[in-house]
Amino acid sequence: MSEQIVPPAMLGILGGGQLGRYFVMAARTMGYRTTVLEPDPDSPAGKVADVHIVAPYDDPAALDVLAETCAVVTTEFENAPASALARVAERIPVYPSPAAIATCQDRIAEKRFLDEIGVSVGPWVSIETDDDLAGAADRIYFPAILKTARLGYDGKGQVRVHAHSDLAAAWETLGRVPCVLEERLSLSRELSVVLARTADGRTACYPVAQNQHIHGVLDTTHVPASLPGDGQAQAAELCTYIAEELGYVGVMAVEMFVVGRNVFVNELAPRPHNSGHYTLDACATSQFEQQVRAVCGLGLGSTKLSVAGVAMVNLLGDLWEGGEPHWPAVLGEQHAHLHLYGKAEARPGRKMGHLTVTTGTAMGSSALAKRIRKRLTTDRG
Repeated sequence: MSEQIVPPAMLGILGGGQLGRYFVMAARTMGYRTTVLEPDPDSPAGKVADVHIVAPYDDPAALDVLAETCAVVTTEFENAPASALARVAERIPVYPSPAAIATCQDRIAEKRFLDEIGVSVGPWVSIETDDDLAGAADRIYFPAILKTARLGYDGKGQVRVHAHSDLAAAWETLGRVPCVLEERLSLSRELSVVLARTADGRTACYPVAQNQHIHGVLDTTHVPASLPGDGQAQAAELCTYIAEELGYVGVMAVEMFVVGRNVFVNELAPRPHNSGHYTLDACATSQFEQQVRAVCGLGLGSTKLSVAGVAMVNLLGDLWEGGEPHWPAVLGEQHAHLHLYGKAEARPGRKMGHLTVTTGTAMGSSALAKRIRKRLTTDRG
């Protein structure tokens, strides 16, 4: 086991959203101090951290403060500037590494990495020049999806392309920046695995989650996923292999598509993941405590479910359009757990919180969670 970072050490994190907020809360519960670097002065994570540095992520002076005061630095989102992380990594450990972040924050680099290590991905081609546009029809069946290589998330930076004749206009819409063109697949299921890995190579995988997206945004997750035979073990083996080949340290998520009898890796998320929020209420060790444990070189916690089935549904800003949601619909249910992120402004499509439901089965939990979410608006009066 490598050298451990123990309380009351200061842990640093780039990013002030809800993922950072839960990391800070887990770290504080364990006795650590925390510093958040986030330009938004009203950020969810900054509100609960010991120190909130309000500055751009690539601000040299702010990065030097992190390097001087923290024992280790991590990130809550994949678009943190890799060069900024590299500056801090010259002086203290940064997990995941700037190299791993750089791979995961660029869809072209990520898919090339997966291809190189022999992991199946759906048919794709990079679109970086006019020549790429012309040659795309030789490698991709349409309809397809065009995605920006960088900075896209939750359905942003994506355009559906119905035919090759529409591709040039779609690329123009996205600003002619580097993109990946992915063949649209007929999906049987969407899955994800959240796992943790330490610097000395110890790993732990959470149960496979089954997900449903609406307009590119995760809507519902239920666990355990519906998988045949030894599907859980096979998914864990695949995701562990990816983390090892990437030299990854920290918590990451692997998103997968099931197409017939085939499994394709869709994306890697170098951080805790929306589909792993169920671990807050249904596992002995949440994905956020696990992130603390992984980056500090501690023993990894148990990833086993403490309930038979659990589901999570996102609460988007749309729910606030008619006023404050009717929270008794959640708080009156003994198996329901409400999580709000402390964001000051509710906007359509913005993740404001989530709720989890823990009942006897995954599908039963999912059905109840959706009914409760509907009551947040219908029972408002």
